[in-house]
Amino acid sequence: MPSPSRRTVLATGSALGGGLLTGGLPTQAQASVDPWRTVLDDADLVWQRMPTTWYEGPYLGNGFLGSGIYADPDSPTRAVRFNVQHSEVQDHRPEFGSLFGLARLPIGYFTLEPVGTITGLDWRLGLRDAELTGTLTTDRGTLALRALVHNDRSVLAVEVTPSKGERGFRWVFHPADAISPRAASKPLPDGYRGNDPAQVAEYDEHHGVFAAVQPLLAGGEHVTAWRERGRGTSRTLYVHVAHSYPRRTALARALREVRGASQLPYSALASSHRAWWNAYYRKSFLSVPDARIQRFYWIQLYKTASAARRDAPVMATCGPWLEPTPWPNTWWNLNVQLEYWLIHGSNHLELDAVTRALSEFRDNLAKETAQPYRADSLGIPRTTDPQLVNGAISPLMGYGVGIPGQDPPTPEVGNLTWALHNVWLSYRHTMDERILRDVLYPLLRKAINYYLHFLEPGPDGKLHLPPTFSPEYGGNSRDCNYDLMLLTWGCRTLLESAELLGIKDELAPRWRKVLARRVAYPTDANGFMIGADIPFAKSHRHYSHLLAVYPLYELTGRTPDERALIERSLAHWVGFEGALQGYTFTGAASMSALLGKGEDALAYLGELMSRFIQPNTMYKESGPVIETPLSAAQSLHDMVCQSWGGTIRVFPALPAAWADLTVHNFRTQGAFLLSAVREDGVTRWVRLVSEAGAPCVVRHGIAGRIDVRDERGRTLRYRDLGEGTIQLALRKSESATVTARGDRPDLTIAPVRPNAQAPRWGLPPLTDA
Repeated sequence: MPSPSRRTVLATGSALGGGLLTGGLPTQAQASVDPWRTVLDDADLVWQRMPTTWYEGPYLGNGFLGSGIYADPDSPTRAVRFNVQHSEVQDHRPEFGSLFGLARLPIGYFTLEPVGTITGLDWRLGLRDAELTGTLTTDRGTLALRALVHNDRSVLAVEVTPSKGERGFRWVFHPADAISPRAASKPLPDGYRGNDPAQVAEYDEHHGVFAAVQPLLAGGEHVTAWRERGRGTSRTLYVHVAHSYPRRTALARALREVRGASQLPYSALASSHRAWWNAYYRKSFLSVPDARIQRFYWIQLYKTASAARRDAPVMATCGPWLEPTPWPNTWWNLNVQLEYWLIHGSNHLELDAVTRALSEFRDNLAKETAQPYRADSLGIPRTTDPQLVNGAISPLMGYGVGIPGQDPPTPEVGNLTWALHNVWLSYRHTMDERILRDVLYPLLRKAINYYLHFLEPGPDGKLHLPPTFSPEYGGNSRDCNYDLMLLTWGCRTLLESAELLGIKDELAPRWRKVLARRVAYPTDANGFMIGADIPFAKSHRHYSHLLAVYPLYELTGRTPDERALIERSLAHWVGFEGALQGYTFTGAASMSALLGKGEDALAYLGELMSRFIQPNTMYKESGPVIETPLSAAQSLHDMVCQSWGGTIRVFPALPAAWADLTVHNFRTQGAFLLSAVREDGVTRWVRLVSEAGAPCVVRHGIAGRIDVRDERGRTLRYRDLGEGTIQLALRKSESATVTARGDRPDLTIAPVRPNAQAPRWGLPPLTDA
């Protein structure tokens, strides 16, 4: 049988396994054909109209420091606002709960104030370099600008080069009131007040270093330090934010960082910054023939790395870009989970703050359960600060974990188990046993143990749960599906984990008993109910009653009856208009992808794009929230590849219009890196690289007889499992390439041609929008 040519195999070794993928910048000759440069430059957001809100403007960040940029609302033709916010800046008064006393605190903003009146602009947010560039035009001249939030130094740097008539432009800092953003829309707790005003002063009169020092009533401070420095005809603003608690040490640190950064010209800062971002994107690749969705996808990768890092706080509801919001902290009953799903398939585990935070602050999780259960149980409230603390519990100040069968507080008890599913995904996509042994197993054991305190046999001999709360439907129900589904997944995962770790756990018989005897998930003629006492009978944005379908994949449509139940439940859920929100449609898209319904999945994403996604791909409800666009990227992942249940499914739910598609180094469960190409509606080749030597079963989707070869072109043995599925024995670092028998496809990774033109994201000219 003909094998791939030596040229092709060598190309596989470079284009697919190393070379540009190592993160090195392409040479001039490579640049014209570099697939990453091509898709990233195409995805750049552009502005030729002035953005007026956070939902329209550019945004910069590094997981800690964030800046959203738009016209100053108080003077839209005279000033541009550069917000300055930081994910570590919070209050420290737990007696007022996570929504007030531990809330994230606004810091302030700079205004760029030209000499003249603003008449136009031409901006570009370059994804590849994570940098805003362009010009601002006034009736007195122009200001050319470049701006970034430096990846390592956590410094906002804005270089402005004015024309002669605009040399008198200025920067002004406006400190914000250091009070919970929730205070603008909700009653204040008794005794709560904002912190005292920030004090602005010059700290280095010879070099023009300024700082706004914000003291906190609880102790500590946060400090914004800045310096403007001229070089030639350009002036560069350098800004750093530091936070300290309980000691007041932030000022010295902020001044030191600004002085150090300002010694470097903008171009020097940009060089190291760009190197990190260029390497970041090269960890994976995806190209689809829908230009609008492809651009959206790459923007979400930019957004995620701007908002998340492993050592940064778990993303709050609007990432590092704090804006007026009723949700000024971290939300654990859906938001966190959806925010981080895309890091797995896109091969960006360096952004996994969830696993790190749950491990680091595990002792605080015990304190969030009621006193009688703290010795052997853990829970996480609906809302916490970055250290996973909720503080005082009340409907006004913060939502506790609650106790099944009691109210108040609302018995919303499943959030930690759902968050640990994200940790399990990180384990499964890396096969890093340390995650399993040190984080997932001990924490999940105690999360499930909390449920075991309340399970009781009923007259039917089945195990039942007392009333608990299903986010965010309203009302408590016995045998709530949210909790039964998480309990089932947790017990199954603990048993599998104990076997893998060689642990003989004394609780294993109880976990088996739960799986054997727990009551069936409550259903009625319309599908899954909220619980035994509450049918699904009104519009509801959340899919808390459907977690066994997605993302847990406990129910996948293995039988005709099970598939019909999923279809009926999905149709009933999205059939109620009124309360549906953006993540309703990302969840529906992923469930449709599970069922292999690519057309439906694409239609749901289309509803999301047309009804909810804002010009800069942000999203809002009562306030800004970041999880929905990020979860849409995961829905796209689910259309391209699924790896639940021990099988890697290549292109499981593509719409007919997506005849061409390229994916590269997509990370799957089992720690495999998948690359594959589809041309003219046919899968041409599939390549898997094993990082851990885990069992490999792949549904490749190539019709007819196949060839399977290793990285050197030698034939590999495989077991045919039927229905286009094979089993391979790959050791660590080994790879396999699957093609149609006798086919010699080109293994080059390249973008696919779009089916049609589409407007760029941002605010392009009205004729293009």
